[in-house]
Amino acid sequence: MTAMGYDEPGGPEVLRAETLDVPVPGRGEVLVKVAFAGVNRPDVVQRQGNYPPPPGASPIPGLEISGTVAAVGEGVDGIAVGERVCALVAGGGYAQYCIADAGHCLQVPAGLAMDEAAALPETLFTVWHNVFERCCAREGETLLVHGGTSGIGTMATMLGRAFGLTVIVTCGSPDKCAAALGIGAHHAIDYKATDFVEEVARITEGRGVDLVLDMVAGSYVPRNLKCLAPEGRHVTIAVQGGTRAEINMAVVMSRRYTLTGSTLRPRSAQFKTLLAQEIRDNAWPLVAEGALRPVMDTRFPLAEAAAAHARMEAGDHIGKIVLET
Repeated sequence: MTAMGYDEPGGPEVLRAETLDVPVPGRGEVLVKVAFAGVNRPDVVQRQGNYPPPPGASPIPGLEISGTVAAVGEGVDGIAVGERVCALVAGGGYAQYCIADAGHCLQVPAGLAMDEAAALPETLFTVWHNVFERCCAREGETLLVHGGTSGIGTMATMLGRAFGLTVIVTCGSPDKCAAALGIGAHHAIDYKATDFVEEVARITEGRGVDLVLDMVAGSYVPRNLKCLAPEGRHVTIAVQGGTRAEINMAVVMSRRYTLTGSTLRPRSAQFKTLLAQEIRDNAWPLVAEGALRPVMDTRFPLAEAAAAHARMEAGDHIGKIVLET
């Protein structure tokens, strides 16, 4: 099979095609003939040498796929050869075939295109776990999301709106703000033109938001805390602005904040299986009925993975980038 790998970390240009043996599914696993693979920020960070795959995972980038089951391993029930699935994987997505844990697969319903199916698992698993599980989002609350037109940002907007949250997003231009509003955000703040802390205070009439979904970290954390209402929850899922933040713990104490964060890729297979089941029960019906669809940006052929990474790094995309095999 053809896969996109690299010899040494570097820029997008280090990605190149290589020929590998088709992997064989082990117990509890399925082999998927890949139709599309999602491109995500962690893929870029891995290629740069800053996010190594967890032990036992494929070194080939790619954390989400859609395709057709080509073979099943021992102990797999409920998934048959020929079935259309999408899956969260720990690596190996940038290839013509990919191994997936059977428990991390979701059936692709009729009416969902395969490129859209590949664009769902990483963002859906991430947002559901962090916003609804870790931060216990409830109907009627207000959520602040940074990177409102990113894959995570668009998914957080759509899921938040579907479950009764008021969603405020930040974006880097008027055009992106307009796109975010079109996707479903209730408010969009151009962080290059205005101070998002002041805008959140204005929008919420001084109350603040109940939750912050943070992908920046660094200097954004103390600013995020200024946006939180009492009892607010702050969850960090990426550190694009730096790994260190200085905060006033007396404020955290007096306003009873909760600060948390997570990374999904290194979590156990059992954890991801339980998360997939919760998504299957609560969010997947929205996909099945057509109420939830990913925002799609650009499709690239698998061989043009470098161009896909370059587009993501440029920051001009709105929604999801996928590779077509």
